Formats: sequence, structure tokens, C-alpha cells
Amino acid sequence: MNLDLLQKAANQARGLAMDAVHDCASGHLGLPLGCAEIGAVLFGDLLNVCPSQPRWLNRDRFILSAGHGSMFLYGWLHLSGFNVGVEDLKNFRHKGSITPGHPEFRDTEGVECTTGPLGQGIANAVGFALSARRAAARFNKPGMDIFTQNIFCLAGDGCLQEGVACEALALAAVLKLDNLILIYDSNDITLDAPAERTQLADPRAVYEALGWEVRQIDGHDLKAVAEAVEAAKAAKNGKPQLIVAKTVIGKGIPGIEGTTKGHGEGGARLLEEAHANWGIPAGERYYVSEDVRAYFNDLKARREAAFSAWNAMYREWRQSFPELAAELDAGMDACARGVDPSVSDKDIPAFSPDYSDATRSSGSVAINAIAKADPWFLTTSADLYSSNKNYLNGGGDFSAENPEGRNFWFGIREHAMASICNGIAYDGLFRVSAATFCVFVDYMRAAIRVAALSGLPVTYILTHDSVAVGEDGPTHQPVETVSGLRVIPNLDVIRPADPEETAGAWMAALQRADGPTALILTRQKVATLNDIPVETRRQGVLKGGYVARREQDKLEAVILASGSELELALKAAERLGSGIRVVSMPSFFRFDAQPAEYRESVLPPSCMKRVSVEAGVTGLWWKYLGCQGEAVGINRFGFSAPGNQVLDELGMNVDNVVNAVQNVLAR
Repeated sequence: MNLDLLQKAANQARGLAMDAVHDCASGHLGLPLGCAEIGAVLFGDLLNVCPSQPRWLNRDRFILSAGHGSMFLYGWLHLSGFNVGVEDLKNFRHKGSITPGHPEFRDTEGVECTTGPLGQGIANAVGFALSARRAAARFNKPGMDIFTQNIFCLAGDGCLQEGVACEALALAAVLKLDNLILIYDSNDITLDAPAERTQLADPRAVYEALGWEVRQIDGHDLKAVAEAVEAAKAAKNGKPQLIVAKTVIGKGIPGIEGTTKGHGEGGARLLEEAHANWGIPAGERYYVSEDVRAYFNDLKARREAAFSAWNAMYREWRQSFPELAAELDAGMDACARGVDPSVSDKDIPAFSPDYSDATRSSGSVAINAIAKADPWFLTTSADLYSSNKNYLNGGGDFSAENPEGRNFWFGIREHAMASICNGIAYDGLFRVSAATFCVFVDYMRAAIRVAALSGLPVTYILTHDSVAVGEDGPTHQPVETVSGLRVIPNLDVIRPADPEETAGAWMAALQRADGPTALILTRQKVATLNDIPVETRRQGVLKGGYVARREQDKLEAVILASGSELELALKAAERLGSGIRVVSMPSFFRFDAQPAEYRESVLPPSCMKRVSVEAGVTGLWWKYLGCQGEAVGINRFGFSAPGNQVLDELGMNVDNVVNAVQNVLAR
């Protein structure tokens, strides 16, 4: 390792960051300048990557949890030969560039995940580490270790102060993820104030108590950084690795470094003085010296050779273990392209006509059928397997002793669970689901939002879907929760009515490769709606909405319903007569994506006498109801009593639906 040359590279990386932030008058200089030596050691030597193969299966993953410092990552990707050119650096934060304000998945080669919401990247890194550990256990063979990667994460005080980080780091220690290396940029400054104003804990004591191995170093000492990284990579002792790197925020900017002013772009006005401190020739912009370029060109060639050697082993592995190779391919394909619904339809047998149970139970039947057919399917729980019914029978429990397990026990850590599942999904080897009570999904919301904007195919199993939860009372009775999820762009929220719609919901979830799906399932038993053909129910869910009961005479009114309230709608229609149509609307997201011709065949514009029925807030239903319609729902919190009593008291009964339809017909 040429320390003198890497120091020069670190200073020139500082210059690249400062030039980009200066030119767009926006961005964060603190981390790119403060962590330059860390970048030099990783990207300039110890990170096992191949720039021409940015999705190489065995690459080390680098996650910049402190995503506001994005110019750190873009600068080092540029220097090490990834597809990030000088013009891309000049277009930092410009519309349409591959160098957006915070790193975004799929925008930039070498960016492993979308980061910026603090703490998320740490939990994502735990997900990557879980994925890597399971992949190694499942696919490595003696003499053919195709998965040996380490997961690196760079984070600061802001990330570690967020609660999700503590949740995720505690779990990483429980699961003994010694392939995870967290580098803590400890500069004693947060955005507004010195860190001591909001934190007193000794990080070494805290994380050692959690079960991590901790080293503390001078983050500007290249030799110390290199030794710490090499020791962390070698320490396969069952402990995740933390390197506390003491750094100076905004290092090199006179009067700014080491202060809160170093966090943002304020120091960019001192560009010339900073350039001089870093040995960058006067007047030069986006400067990289010839010897630094030559060093990284040689390094790229060495990395290409390492990839070629691995690839030869990988080809031999594929020939020697074709069944495992097919399994690996199938998992990656399911992540990248989704699963054809006709395939998952066959995997989930039709339910018996006399089946009578909650949709959480029929969901259990569905996922176990899927898991039997698809070994890449994994599931997780926030200490609620017995309630959510999402345990994979025979799948084994993931642990340090059983890393091939398919059931992940995350404890009462919903936020970390969702964020870790994002990490697994970013890695793209396994399809994963996460389960909790519907009302607790708000603990997961930040991670769900990132999954939606990043296009991650995570499935959320959210049971106990309404006030029918009953005796637990309003703290556990979701009324606004389902609508609150429906407003997140690119999140498919499906509330199935019976076992076959639940099977259709799982078919829909597995079909998606470009975003997450939330399955909203009941605790209480629901009827199996045998008057509607199985294929109609399953295929209807794939379209988001369908005609569950067609009028026999002139169409007078339409009742729309989702979930368990579809049964109420069908019973009300029977009482109201032959001119009433009933539409099952399990997924607004899918229905709204259908061609206008299909939507109008289900909801004819000629009939605006419409009533919606759902045990939740009514606001989102009005886009289907129009000004002549009426919404039957619950626009208040519930109360503690048996579930049937709560439903009846709050108007979720056939009489109330009949009255609502009669009201719209009388207008």
C-alpha cells in the first residue's frame, strides 16, 4: 500500500467534493473532507470490488449510511474507475444526473442502496450481511467459496442517534454477523451543535456491551485506518466489527474545519485556500494528478484479474452444482423480474369450499405453499410469528449456528425489521417478507417509503386489520392505517376478502419486481365466498378490482368493498335486489393502473349511485364514489369490546349498508 500516494489521492478527493459542492452551491462537505483517508484505504486498496462488474456477486458492499455526504462516494467511485465521469461530478445535484443529492439505488453504478434518511443505511447493511451469510451457507462448497464478501458501512453521529440503528446493531450482534464492518465517522459535531450537547455515551463501551468488537483510531492516519480495516476483515470471531474513526469535520477548510459550519456547503466559498492546503495547483478544478490516475488504473487492472479468477471458479461451481446454480438464478430472477402469476397460482392449491378461517391463516397456507416451491423465499417477524401466521414450516430458524434458516426472528424491532428487509432486497438474491400487526406498521413507515421509492420487492404481512381486533382497544385497532399506506406512491396495498383473494394477493406480491406490497389480513374468521369462482377471485386481485356480483336487471347502484366487508356488501345486495352490483376492490393501486376500458367495465360511468364499505376512514374512497355516492366507514377511533360488538356499534353491518344504498337511490 503506497501511503504517500493514497494521501495525495485523499486530498484530491477532497478537492473533487469541494468543487462539486461549490459549483451547485448545495451539498454537504463535512464527511467527504473528514473521511477522505478512509475512502483512500477502502477504494484505493482494501475494498474487494471490480468497477467493470458493479453487480459482481462476490463484491464487497459499501453502504454510505450518512448519505448526505454523497460526494464522498461519487468522488471515490470516479477515482476507482466506476462509470462516474468528471462531467457527472460537475452535474452534482443537477436534474437527470447520476450524482443526485443523496445516493439513489439504480441511478449510479457502485451505489448499493438509497440512503439519506439517517440510520437506514446501517440497518440496510445488516440486511446485506444477513443475505451474504445465508448465501455463503447455502451455496459455498469446499474449495469453491463463491460468497466471501464483507459489508462495509460508513456512518456518523446522526445515523447512530436514530433509534433504528440501535435496533439493527443489537440484532447484528445476536446473529453474530462478523462479515459486517461499521466505520463510525466520530467527529464530535452534529448539524446544529457539538455532539456533546445531545450524547454522552462512550461508543466503545456501548457497542462492546451489545456484542460488537470495537477499535478506535485516528481517522486521518492512513496506516491506522488500513490496519483497523485489515484486522476487522480477518476477525471471524462471531462479532460484528466497529471502527471508531476520530476525524475532523470539514478538514482542510480554514476557520470551518472542526465546527458545525463544516457540515454543509458554507465552507465552499474558501475553495482556493482549501485547495492550497491539499496541494492542488492554483486555478485547477476537478483536479486529479497523473500519478494518482496511474495508480487507480493499475489497481483497476488488479481488481479485474481478481474478478477473472473468481469467475473461473464460479463457472466451475455452476458446472459441478447445477441444481444450486439453478436455485441461485431463480432467486435473482424472482428479485429482478418477479414471478409469473400463472406459476404461483399453481403453487398455491385452491382452498376447500368449506374452509373457514381468518385471512392471516389462509395467508399462512399460501406462503408455505410458495416456500415449498421456491427456496429463495424468506420471511421475518417482529416477535409475532404465532399471531401473523407467517412462519415457514420446515424452513428452519436463521442463526449463527443455522445460517441456512429461512425464518428470521427480529424481536420487537419493526423499524429495523423493515429496513433490514430493504437491505436483503437491495442485494437481490432472496425475496423477503416482514410481518407485524397492521397498527404497528407506522413504526416501519420510513423504511417502507424508501422501499417504495427505490423499487424494492418487499412484502409486508400486516394482520389484525381493523376494529374487529376488539378487546385490545383503540391502540390496537387500525382505522386510518390502511388509507395511510395507500397514499405512499408505488406501494401496492392489498386487502383481500377471503382465502382465494388472499392467494391472489400473494400472486400479486410475487409478481412485483419494482416495488413493495402490503398485505392487510384479518384476525377474525371470514367466509369463503364460494359464489364467486376461484379464478375470478384470484385474477380479480391481480387487477385490483373486479365484479363480485353482477346485476341481473338494469343496474341501479354499485357497492364497493374491500377485505372482510365484501361479505357485508354481498349480503346487502341480496336484500336490495337484482339491480345491485358488488365490486371487490382489494387494491386501489392495481385497479387504478388498469386501462380505462377495464375500469369502466367494473365501475360504469353511467351509474354514479355508489356506496363504499370498509372498516376504516373513508376519505380515499371518494375518488370512486363521486358527488352522488356515500361512504360507509369508521372516521373515529374504536373502543375496547368484543370485535363483533365494536363492528356493529361503528356501523359495520348489513343494515347500515342497505340504508346507505337506499339513501343514494333516493337522491
